[in-house]
Amino acid sequence: MFIFGNLLLATAKILDIVLIIYLWIIIIRALLSWVNPDPHNPIVQFLYSVTEPVLNRIRLALPFSGMRIDFSPIVVILAIIFLQTFLVRSLAQFAAQLAQ
Repeated sequence: MFIFGNLLLATAKILDIVLIIYLWIIIIRALLSWVNPDPHNPIVQFLYSVTEPVLNRIRLALPFSGMRIDFSPIVVILAIIFLQTFLVRSLAQFAAQLAQ
């Protein structure tokens, strides 16, 4: 059973790293919205293509869509923190119990 526990632990760690990377991508995207970046820059295009599907769904679901402030990055950041705190920790604790 320890092999399955190690597999779950590795999955939890990889998921945590992916969530951290996506968190920083969202933060960078939010900071870029304060300036007027070149839309033809490949880095800007990458950031927009990676974040826009998630942010657009949140924007459509938020009731304050008419406001000038975009709250969708804040919602995504809070969701990432929740996933790190709940899902990743739960997977890691479950994996530790299986490894015993």
